[in-house]
Amino acid sequence: MPTHDLFQKYVLPTYARIPLSFVKGRGATLWDESGKKYLDFVAGVAVNNLGYAHPAMVKAIKAQAVRLIHLSNLYEIREQGLLASELIKYSGLDKAFFCNSGAEAVEACIKLARYYSIKNYSSDRYEIIVCENSFHGRTLGALSATAQKKYREGFGPLVEGFKIVPYDDIEKISGAITEKTCAVLVEPVQGEGGVNIPDASYLSRLRELCSQKNILLILDEVQVGMGRLGSLFAYQQTGITPDMVALAKGLGCGFPVGAVLASDKIASVARPGIHASTFGGNPLACAVGLAILSVISKKSFLEKILEKGSYFLQILHKLKEKHPVIENVRGRGLMLACDLKDDLASQVVAKARDKGMLFNCIQNKTLRFVPPLVVTKAEIKKAALILDQILGELNMTS
Repeated sequence: MPTHDLFQKYVLPTYARIPLSFVKGRGATLWDESGKKYLDFVAGVAVNNLGYAHPAMVKAIKAQAVRLIHLSNLYEIREQGLLASELIKYSGLDKAFFCNSGAEAVEACIKLARYYSIKNYSSDRYEIIVCENSFHGRTLGALSATAQKKYREGFGPLVEGFKIVPYDDIEKISGAITEKTCAVLVEPVQGEGGVNIPDASYLSRLRELCSQKNILLILDEVQVGMGRLGSLFAYQQTGITPDMVALAKGLGCGFPVGAVLASDKIASVARPGIHASTFGGNPLACAVGLAILSVISKKSFLEKILEKGSYFLQILHKLKEKHPVIENVRGRGLMLACDLKDDLASQVVAKARDKGMLFNCIQNKTLRFVPPLVVTKAEIKKAALILDQILGELNMTS
């Protein structure tokens, strides 16, 4: 039975799947069942930061798989300790908790923030401030923190205790803080919300405000961490340190790995039994994370991300000058976007796919580009030529 028919018959339709099946990948390139090549600027939605079949990742999986894949967290796991120590070394935080996904990491942050605040202050101090257009995951707690109506509809009642304010607005956050507030949860750059980039002082002012009010600052770096913006952690570009940071996606580059990095003051209330994850931090997951971190953490690797991101952004600006259909372009590192007029974004995505290029549309009108961090300038140029051609075709037919 063809792959498409199998999906239609047996898989729960929770995705609007494109009838396209890939069989292999290398670097920033994918091949479908017919052998057609695609330049991939989706990267598993900012997951495959090292692209496909990266030698370091393949080697780590093969070596660890013949030793140990899974152990219970009833025991000390050697690889978990090694990965935790490396993440702590680079992050400036103090302790790590491992899970399997971004939503799980956010759930852990929510629970730890409430637990810390209730233990240190009162049982009424449990509210968390979140931002409009945020995306924190699909589990019920993470969904309750996700301030986009389209994701929340049909799942009520949601978990109480989340207060929504505009993104990139310190005054609104300050005005929302009450005696019930325990934390602020934000994304350094909103990915699913439209690649929304805040003012350069936003995180530093937020850090100052949270410190003044004795509330926790939690950063969701599930999509923007692990090199995506040109630094290992996005907050490192602002000179601050959060109280907790949620990681996933690029930490495993396709292998399910999530983590929470936390300060010692959070760790001070931790005790056995307050949170757990059966598969979190298993030997194979942590071996993969270690291999990935050894590549992405290199200064030269991170510098190339900034260089390629700047090159890509310059090209998008030139395309904007040439094609009036582009309303706006923006980006940081290798997370870039452009807004199109007249709801043409979905058409552009489809036409690009026909021409062998993959990217996606968010918020109905925004094209998002999150290629593997190993993408080359030549591949960026090729992607731009395809986009240029498509926009030219649309202009001729409009």
